[in-house]
Amino acid sequence: MTTDLLPPEKLGPEIQRDVQRLLGRCMVRIQQYEIALKSLLVHHEIAGPVETLAGQIEKRAEELSVKTLGALKEKLFETFVVPEGFERELLPADKIPSDRISVAHSFRMTLYPEQWAQTKSSIDEFVVLRNELVHHFLSRFNIWEEQGCLEAIAYLEESYLRIDARFQELRAWMMAMQKAGEAMASFAKSETYHDWLVNGINPDGSFEWWQTGIVRALRTEVEALAGDNWIALEAVKTQMLAQHPDQTPLKFRCTTWQQVLHESAAFDLEYRRESDTGPRKAWIRLRPERPPSGRAKEHKRPGRGPAIPPSDQIV
Repeated sequence: MTTDLLPPEKLGPEIQRDVQRLLGRCMVRIQQYEIALKSLLVHHEIAGPVETLAGQIEKRAEELSVKTLGALKEKLFETFVVPEGFERELLPADKIPSDRISVAHSFRMTLYPEQWAQTKSSIDEFVVLRNELVHHFLSRFNIWEEQGCLEAIAYLEESYLRIDARFQELRAWMMAMQKAGEAMASFAKSETYHDWLVNGINPDGSFEWWQTGIVRALRTEVEALAGDNWIALEAVKTQMLAQHPDQTPLKFRCTTWQQVLHESAAFDLEYRRESDTGPRKAWIRLRPERPPSGRAKEHKRPGRGPAIPPSDQIV
């Protein structure tokens, strides 16, 4: 075997050290970009049953760890940097189990189509630049000659500005995502979030009766006590007080339990006398669940609470 094809071992001029330093600076910044991009893609969206979420993060991190920068870039523009109007179903109804709690969250950078195309073009150029530095730098510049080193230095200084611009752009996206996450965490601790998640009351105060916590709890207790049969409302109210003390008519701007039953359209209600002279008592039973109608939506004015004091009297 001859040594004619081996690269030269001779040292170049002293200025070659500047070339090596500047090339190293570019490569470090590129690797910082790749590490940050993988972290963003691991954490920017997640969806599924609660018990699978931690495993999803680990699996995605492992999958992305071997991806090239070009593949990471394609993923970035498929799910994070998206054009205005982009929609992505994270919890498709036909693939999510109905017997477990599932959650989804997603952070995205939404751009106008022209901005999206320009941003994508800039990162496409960044990937090409990275490949040039990694694979073709020495074939492009003769760094064993002083003039070649001078040309390489000019090229590397200009390249670093382009690389750093992309890194600062990515860093700004990640900072925005972190702030959004912190805002979401703060919101998750609020009463408004609890009302939305548990009680079905939207942040603007509106709600769909079929999604409310009080209707879900009522259906559960009526079914447990009577199945499809009639049950005295007093017995249901006693059970609600014991099992769901926070689910009250007042929370949903109603003054009586009868008003809840009527407004929700989820129960049959009738009054019976145990004797000709006895008082009338309310009895209820479940209605079959059906798709919600437009009638069942309640819009509440700012500030929760009914217009008149609550009452629990049977009328």
